[in-house]
Amino acid sequence: MDDHGRGPDPRPEGGPGGPPDSPREAVPRPLPYEGVWRFTAPAVDASVPQARHAVRDLLYRQGVPVSDDLAQGLLLIVSELVTNAVRHAALLSPVLAVEIAVGADWVRVAVEDNHPYRPTALETDHGRTGGRGLLLVREITREAGGACDVEHTASGGKVIWAALPLKPVRGL
Repeated sequence: MDDHGRGPDPRPEGGPGGPPDSPREAVPRPLPYEGVWRFTAPAVDASVPQARHAVRDLLYRQGVPVSDDLAQGLLLIVSELVTNAVRHAALLSPVLAVEIAVGADWVRVAVEDNHPYRPTALETDHGRTGGRGLLLVREITREAGGACDVEHTASGGKVIWAALPLKPVRGL
């Protein structure tokens, strides 16, 4: 993303539903907390809390104006997405990537792995434990007024992302 998180839309550049390519007259100066950060981690259980703490520390260090509720939802999303990559993609993707992009009005987290399988959200089955992480991610995102999706990468893997508005959506 060459605008360093600045665009009007939190969707990854070139993704479906994004703004059409058009020349920009003047790009406004980014706010102090805007930017894109990416780190990689091994696809092991220990990476789940490490990713969550790294995202929490980044939001705090950059001064991103997130409410406590939004921060907790965002950190739960990070935990679920990294857990899914560790549990379901580690065999074909021993390393995963976590990206945090912050724009003027939104924050997006994405987890990328090299496994080609595109996950689906499972319905609630009270007899099972686990298996509903993506459903939880979608519900948290929906309640916040955000968007989430799964996209294939050029290398044959996938990116699962969730974007949430920094300000609460009225009427929800």
